Amino acid sequence: MILQAVIDIAEICARKGVQDIVLSPGSRCAPLTLAFARHPQLRVRTVPDERSAAFIGLGIAQQTGLPVVLVCTSGTAAYNYAPAVAEAFYQHIPLLVLTADRPPEWIDQLDGQTIRQSHIYGGHVKRSLDFPVGSTHTDDLWFAGRLINEGLNEVAAYPPGPVHINIPLREPFYPEPGEEFAFSQDVKVIAELPSSFGLAPEAWEHLKKEMQRYQRVLVVAGQNKKDEALYAQVKQFCQATGAVFVTDAISNQQVAGESINYHDVFLGAKNVSDSTALAPDLLITFHKSLISKNLKLFLRKQKQLHHWHIQPAGMVADTFQALTQIIRTTPQEFFRQMAAGPRLPVSPAFAQAWFNLDQKGKAVLEAFQENSPFSEFQACYHFLRSLPAQSQVHLANSMSVRYANLIGVAEKEGVEVFANRGTSGIDGSTSTAVGAALSTDTLVTLLTGDMAFLYDRNALWHNYLPQNLRILVLNNHGGGIFRMLEGPRSQPELRAYFETDQRQTAQRTAEDMGLQYHQVTDAAALTALFPTFFDLAAGPQLIEVVTDSSENFAAFSLYKEQVAKISNG
Repeated sequence: MILQAVIDIAEICARKGVQDIVLSPGSRCAPLTLAFARHPQLRVRTVPDERSAAFIGLGIAQQTGLPVVLVCTSGTAAYNYAPAVAEAFYQHIPLLVLTADRPPEWIDQLDGQTIRQSHIYGGHVKRSLDFPVGSTHTDDLWFAGRLINEGLNEVAAYPPGPVHINIPLREPFYPEPGEEFAFSQDVKVIAELPSSFGLAPEAWEHLKKEMQRYQRVLVVAGQNKKDEALYAQVKQFCQATGAVFVTDAISNQQVAGESINYHDVFLGAKNVSDSTALAPDLLITFHKSLISKNLKLFLRKQKQLHHWHIQPAGMVADTFQALTQIIRTTPQEFFRQMAAGPRLPVSPAFAQAWFNLDQKGKAVLEAFQENSPFSEFQACYHFLRSLPAQSQVHLANSMSVRYANLIGVAEKEGVEVFANRGTSGIDGSTSTAVGAALSTDTLVTLLTGDMAFLYDRNALWHNYLPQNLRILVLNNHGGGIFRMLEGPRSQPELRAYFETDQRQTAQRTAEDMGLQYHQVTDAAALTALFPTFFDLAAGPQLIEVVTDSSENFAAFSLYKEQVAKISNG
């Protein structure tokens, strides 16, 4: 039987600019599968594991900026999308989630693959919609087409994010022999033009007047894709006002000598983080989350701080417990307008203190790497400083992303950093990197740990292994981050119940999935592999750096001892 309303979902998606579909096999979703697979304008990939499929879709959407459609069958398959849906919600990634379902009369009737799927993702989607069960009446067809349009418009509206449409389907739903399968040419398309977010002239005058009250202005960028035009506006603003610009690795705004890049190092020294010389009176933030706990704790201690956050629309977080002003415009427009305002009565000592400490942080880090024994910290340092220009690096949670924020990435043109820091889980880092690699011709490298890699090994279980994918696995035989934390480290259950001791390597997975495999245990062997590893023509590869968690902890403790000596003098 041909379910025309379902078949036409693919046509509406194509007409509204969707290009990529990631589906997982199942019977209840067969009408959706056939519709998308047979549509000539859509790129469809099949990934068996729904959790990995959803993160691969997230990685694709992260790169293209276009909505990606996810399709799965009924039952727990839909729940397996949940981690990626939550990540997309907090990272503002456009996903349209289509879950096939049993018809409503069979819910809670002990029928197979049947659960309560309506609104299954709760508050972690922008909107949750229920597709009509019937499609015989003309109003059903109108309603069905309208829902798909509404869903796609909501996915893309700022801030973008996931939308769920649950699609109950009654049998029969496979085409009978001889039935004509064709997309309707008169489907309804509802276009929505993007908004232009801006402030009234009097609002700009108010902000410029308010800025005159502050002498110690700190600008902090959260997670975002690389944006050279935005950086130019921020730089101009800082030059005009004397403000100091602080960036995390995932801000993709780090420029040596122009931004503060080693705050996660020097703010780890208690005498520095307690110093009033660094205390701002105005904090200006934009974009999403930060990695640096040291920076967050430092800013939360500033009880006299005024905090302005720039965000065109959507929910705004009070991350530093100091939020006083929400500015509903784009960061580019804010910095352009404010750079043209009157110069501030700035304190030169404020900027000087930040830049002096940034140099000290960098010096401590580099001296430590030169003189310390080999550990995963040193492996990360060599890896991150060797990344080629015009490439991407994806950072898995938990220690990988923290090492990267301490070390920074290669100061080379076009290196872009990605990480799943919307929810900061380990569950989809590899899948996200795979999705990214499927969407770009540039080199995509993943820095990950053994637990995160093994947890998400199904990211590679499909027929689309990207030739531009590289993976570096830090294998310390467990969750090494727990040894770095004083709480779990002091418990006798550390090894068995927190680190979760495991003896596997990535070799079998790499070989099964078609990646060249290399294992190293020292810096010389690691760096010797880099010329081939970073060669775009060399094919997919995996380097496994095997270390001991006790030695990693000893190295990290030595690093912290050196950091503790940093002073603001």
